[in-house]
Amino acid sequence: MRVIGLLGGMSWESTAYYYQQLNRGTRDRLGGLHSAACVMHSVDFAEIERLQERGAWEEAGKYLGQRAQQLELAGADCILICTNTMHRVYPAIQASVDVPVLHIADGTATALQGAGVEKVALLGTRYTMEQAFYRDRLVERGFEVMVPEAEERALVHKIIYHELCRGQVLDSSRETYVRIVESLARKGAQAVILGCTEIGLLIDEHSSPLPVFDTTLIHVQTALEWALGA
Repeated sequence: MRVIGLLGGMSWESTAYYYQQLNRGTRDRLGGLHSAACVMHSVDFAEIERLQERGAWEEAGKYLGQRAQQLELAGADCILICTNTMHRVYPAIQASVDVPVLHIADGTATALQGAGVEKVALLGTRYTMEQAFYRDRLVERGFEVMVPEAEERALVHKIIYHELCRGQVLDSSRETYVRIVESLARKGAQAVILGCTEIGLLIDEHSSPLPVFDTTLIHVQTALEWALGA
């Protein structure tokens, strides 16, 4: 079993979910008392959030690149950035290490293609929904990517930072997300990408009006297939 490095803490709520799903997936594949071989570096999310607000992406990339180096020194054979938004600085992180950094959008694109989806809705932080770094990676794979209207994007972002990242999962916010997904479905979306690692704490395939592609679960599966060779 190869060692998976987790670059986490953004937020720790979603990183805990990563750790849980990695171990469950390992147990399901190998049985018995098997668990994932992994190392973690969990950053202080408040520091990252300040860099995001300032638009200091170069500084953030350098900061996270240094933490990725620590994971490599600790024995990681690959690295997962346990957040969609900070894939904004994926090139800087990958350039900092010699081991592969598995991009969260790549596995998602493969899963979408396997399901025959062509037009997909993207939910996430305002950075993920509004900037090109994530959307363009999907467009390059042939997808038409839709995002909510500006007012709805603000709501999606606010719920992530003010509730989900703080461990609050509210029924009223679930209803808001469902309403937004319904609106995107009416505009032609065939599926929805949960493009923030915390969103899976709020909605899933049972509550969503559209088929759900949870990037955290897909990212974990991609890592396990890489680490276990299956």
